[in-house]
Amino acid sequence: MRFGEDLPKDIRNMSKRRGPRMNSRVPVSLEWDGKAGPLQFESGFTRVVNNYGCLVVSPREIEPKQRLRVTNLATRRAAEGVVVWKGPQRTDGWDLGVELLAADLDFWGVDL
Repeated sequence: MRFGEDLPKDIRNMSKRRGPRMNSRVPVSLEWDGKAGPLQFESGFTRVVNNYGCLVVSPREIEPKQRLRVTNLATRRAAEGVVVWKGPQRTDGWDLGVELLAADLDFWGVDL
């Protein structure tokens, strides 16, 4: 199976993006409000980044529309985001598409 074949057809066929993407493994921490109580924390990493979001791998399943705080552990910068897509669970975790809300353009610490 080629990379991306298991993505939904509407995502595979998207040709217009808001900016360039870069394959980049960046360590991140995720923080969000739990359904029944305290804040939830998880460590993960990105597969792809751009100025507006990322494809992040999380060991825990997080549902679409969940607001969260993403912290780039390499730069120690944090940004608010929202899960806009949940992919399949893989051996290393859940693929999640996260849109960053008002993040600095240099949030990832790489030139895009």
